[in-house]
Amino acid sequence: MHFHYALVDDLISKEEFERRLEAKMQECGDLIDDVTAAMLVVGELDRQHVKISGLSGRSTLFSFFGKVISVTPPQEFTRQEGGKGWVAHLILADETGQVRAVLWDEKAGAAIEIESGEVLEVIGKHAGKLQNDITVLALRKSPCEIDCGMSVHPRLAPPERKDIRIRILHIDDPKTITRRDGSSSELIEGCGTDGTRVTRVVTWLPEIFDDILPDTTVFIRGILVKARNWGDEYVIDEKSEVTPDDTSIPFSFSTFDTVKTEGDWSVEGSVASLQPVRVFSSRDGRTGHVRNIVLSDGTATLRAVLWGDRALMPLVRGDHLFVYNARLKPGRSGEPELHIGTGGFVVVAPRGQEEAIEMEGTVIVTREGTFLDDGRVRFLVNGSLPHGHEFRVMGIRSGERITISSSEEIGKDAGKVRSLLSKLVVPGDSTNTFTLHGHEDI
Repeated sequence: MHFHYALVDDLISKEEFERRLEAKMQECGDLIDDVTAAMLVVGELDRQHVKISGLSGRSTLFSFFGKVISVTPPQEFTRQEGGKGWVAHLILADETGQVRAVLWDEKAGAAIEIESGEVLEVIGKHAGKLQNDITVLALRKSPCEIDCGMSVHPRLAPPERKDIRIRILHIDDPKTITRRDGSSSELIEGCGTDGTRVTRVVTWLPEIFDDILPDTTVFIRGILVKARNWGDEYVIDEKSEVTPDDTSIPFSFSTFDTVKTEGDWSVEGSVASLQPVRVFSSRDGRTGHVRNIVLSDGTATLRAVLWGDRALMPLVRGDHLFVYNARLKPGRSGEPELHIGTGGFVVVAPRGQEEAIEMEGTVIVTREGTFLDDGRVRFLVNGSLPHGHEFRVMGIRSGERITISSSEEIGKDAGKVRSLLSKLVVPGDSTNTFTLHGHEDI
């Protein structure tokens, strides 16, 4: 009965489910089997079938009806470990929405016998990181009817290639991504605008941006356009061609007093306050990070929520931020909040002239970030250096922050410690109750 309990495991305990199952069989005088009894218990909890709009719920499995809008026939692929597999996709719809149903391996063969317009009864589960996808565990054709449109929603449409002209607004430093098979690749992400909206741009070919600087316009032939939860994403791959362009494409940040309706916005402002980074576990067990901040443009304030890598950015009060492609929606209190996740970008404006710096000091980790303190000055640094340890860093200083290019841990100077002790402790003074604490106790 584990299969049926998974449909309601967020509502009742397994023990309660088994108790209800036994009671249902006794109530029916043993005229039904345990499978039928389990289905009746699930139905009484209003989970026998959900609408497609309800597939965002927290139960492990879902049962629903969906009308077939499109069918992608089985395709063979090579697994990362080297074996072969098959996959097929269905776009299913009802009057509340659409979902992509994924059939793997032996189940993929069923797609050959499925036609557009048919209605299927499906049991499935969330497909990992792909929030819009459901992995099919079981399905069968159903005689019921569903009245809905037959056009595939744009966010579920397959990727397509386009020619675009775009003004590059921001380019992140390359990230080294380790794949499941142990290999690594460099990813560059940034954002740009065609004059009407800001869109995320990514590529696994870092050399593409060797000669492209922010605030320049390029023409990209054959860019791959993918629909994501946050909107479209532009992917530059080996089939794309990028060339400089002289076209002037306008862009300006929105002022806080105009950021009122739900949607995507780009703004600039200073950090008025910020809370510590919080760690949470997502529905599929992955660890995530979130941070709440308040931005000010001098006349008004705006709440913002940073997610994922954006939440881990070192920030302090007074930092001036450029925020691109943030999603405005109501917060828990009902006030509007800007949410900046994978589709958005946060850029800290430089403070003063940049200069190379080499510095030794003690790492101090606080709620507001990681600092390096040499006893005279303190700088905010990027990275996750261990609290209380001594480090020598090299990097670029801009105002009160250092972007580290290299770092090494150094041992404590015993002579310096003895010298400090001689100044702080008066020998033979029984009234001196000072107790020295090491850096680890800071």
